[in-house]
Amino acid sequence: MTLHPTTPDFKDNAHQALHDPELQKALGHVQHGFIYKRQSAVERLPEFETLRESARDLKNHVLQNLDLYLETYERNVTSSGGQVHFARTSAEACETIVNICKSHGAKSVTKGKSMVSEEIGLNAAIEAAGMQAVETDLGEYIIQLRGETPSHIIAPAVHLTKEQVEGDFRRVHTHLDGARDLSEPVQLLTEARGVLREKFLAADVGITGANFLVAETGTSIIVTNEGNGDLTQSLPKVHIVIASIEKIVPTLEDASLLLRVLARSATGQDMSVYTTLSTGPRRPQDPDGPEHYHVVLVDNGRSAMLGTEFEDMLRCIRCGACMNHCPVYHAIGGHAYGWVYPGPMGAVMTPSLIGVEKGGHLPNASTFCGRCESVCPVKIPLPKLMRHWRENEFERHLTPAVQRFGLKIWGFFAKNPRLYSFATRAAMTTLAWLGRDKGRFASLPLAKGWTDYRDLPAPQGDTFQAQWRKRQQEARR
Repeated sequence: MTLHPTTPDFKDNAHQALHDPELQKALGHVQHGFIYKRQSAVERLPEFETLRESARDLKNHVLQNLDLYLETYERNVTSSGGQVHFARTSAEACETIVNICKSHGAKSVTKGKSMVSEEIGLNAAIEAAGMQAVETDLGEYIIQLRGETPSHIIAPAVHLTKEQVEGDFRRVHTHLDGARDLSEPVQLLTEARGVLREKFLAADVGITGANFLVAETGTSIIVTNEGNGDLTQSLPKVHIVIASIEKIVPTLEDASLLLRVLARSATGQDMSVYTTLSTGPRRPQDPDGPEHYHVVLVDNGRSAMLGTEFEDMLRCIRCGACMNHCPVYHAIGGHAYGWVYPGPMGAVMTPSLIGVEKGGHLPNASTFCGRCESVCPVKIPLPKLMRHWRENEFERHLTPAVQRFGLKIWGFFAKNPRLYSFATRAAMTTLAWLGRDKGRFASLPLAKGWTDYRDLPAPQGDTFQAQWRKRQQEARR
């Protein structure tokens, strides 16, 4: 499946995704692998809803005092022997990291999973500078072999089947026995572990993301299930942390609150297998660790979201729960969204970071069922934010003229209740009669925006207004 790399091609991407049998097979694992596990983890923690409210309030407090906490964090990182670098744009962030690597004569760089590094295009920048960048998270390693981007923010290779991964390993790992058995997932994992072990030992620089940055101690925290993050940051002589500015939390206690809702929301675990805290370079009494410690804090459009109707999106802790529960994501996967962040959170973040001109299709790719908001561990009102982007797009005349004209017609009828009631009843009766044989429409005039990509069910029963009036009459009787 070849997807277009820009969000304006979302409809074509979605069409391809719906007709990709391997992708549809792989996406079937999302519901069983994430939804049921989250539900079980939440049921084991009676205070989960209270924790969500506390997490929301904590993140709101941080955003209202972000400058204070960033200054405190920088001061404490510096006092522990590290260096903090602020990057306003993707280009500045990449330049900073490449310069750090060059200053230490690096040839090989290992990386833990980091969505912000995907956002800024870090791997391409490292390789353009003549160095090798090796992804060490298993999912990230697999998609790097394929030349793809992540299709999910916590499970980058969720769009692939076991058979596809086996094919890639045989294609790339040509130094291994061609007759080896790779029929089971554990064998694939063992092979990847052996190949990556050599990369860990040879790396000059290790780069990790950060789930949280603790202002009071200057600590970065990562959560993983594979341990690759620990090897990435402890074996090379240089450790670089890259994170966006909203990852700051005030204290270690605050971080523990967010950790309680993060893993349960993401993978259905009480806690991830590894929760690793890193504070500065190796001290004289430490048995291991990097000699040099750098933190690159990336803005890249986030400051512009502060104080706007989209500020709530900066509460996101990147758990992926919204896409795990999204019926649109279940149908088309992550690559159809065309950029780094898929699903409901991507439908809000992408227009915020690259502009609604390029990302305007994404907030329109929602049923507004509300499942994303109901499972968000920090209670981000995602449907409301997507609606704001739709309004923004409409006000700026970025929506097609036909669509704007259609909304004006609908607005005219909606302001005249009796006319609206008569028109909807007449339309439903007509469509029900025309669709009486098949029960659906594969093509319909004035509805091609819908029927080009899906069938339109033929109406059944009375209109909503008629059903409401009937219930009111029955209640009065």
